[in-house]
Amino acid sequence: MPKSKRDRPVTLSKTKKKGREHKEIIVNGIREAVEKYSSVYVFSFENMRNIKFKEFRQQFRHNGRFFLGSNKVMQVALGRSASDEMRPGIFKVSKMLHGDAGLLVTDMPKEEVESLFNAYEDSDFSRTGSTAVETVELKEGPLEQFTHEMEPFLRKQGMPVRLNKGTVELLSDFVVCEEGKPLSPESSRILRLLGIKLATFKLNLVCRWSPSDFELYREGLDLSDVETS
Repeated sequence: MPKSKRDRPVTLSKTKKKGREHKEIIVNGIREAVEKYSSVYVFSFENMRNIKFKEFRQQFRHNGRFFLGSNKVMQVALGRSASDEMRPGIFKVSKMLHGDAGLLVTDMPKEEVESLFNAYEDSDFSRTGSTAVETVELKEGPLEQFTHEMEPFLRKQGMPVRLNKGTVELLSDFVVCEEGKPLSPESSRILRLLGIKLATFKLNLVCRWSPSDFELYREGLDLSDVETS
C-alpha cells in the first residue's frame, strides 16, 4: 500500500527552535482541521480589526476554524504543488494564499458561508499610515463641535484655530486628509475627534475547495493559474 501524502514529515529548517515549534503547531493544526472538516476557504481582509474579527469568528465556533499568519507556513501545511498536497486538489488553495489572507476550514454549508462573508462589513476610524479613501476639508469659521478646552490641542495638531468669545474658530480652510495619501498621526487624531470613520473592515472570499470541486470567487482570477504546480 503506497504511503499517504498526509503522513509526510514537515521540515521547517533555518529557523530558531522556538519559531520552528510554533510553525509546526500551526501546520499540524491546519492539517487536523482539513482532515476534520469538509471545505477550505481562502479569504482576504481589509483594515483588520482584531476585536471585530473575533466577533465574526464566533459565528463559526461550533463547526469551523480560522487560521491567520504566515502565508508560507499555511502553504506548507496544505502543500505547494500536486506532488506534496495533503489532499487531492488542495494545492490550488495554497496558490491563492498571498497578501493579507487567511484560511477558514468548516463544515458549514457553502451558501451560509457566502452569506455571512458578504453581509459582514464594519466601519472604524482610520489608523496612522493608512491611505485616505476621501478628502476631508474643514471650512473657515466656528467649530462648535469642540469645547474651548480643546483649542490648545487642536493647535498642536496643526489646525489654525483661536478662541473667539469662548468658541473655537478655524481661521482658514483646513484639509484634514487628502484622498490617496497616507494619514499622518495628526490627521488620524482629528478624524477621530470629528467622529469620521474612513476605514472599513471587510472580509472577502477568494476561493473554496472541497473534495469534489474548486471554486474562485474573486473577479480577474483565472482557474488556469492554479491548475498546475
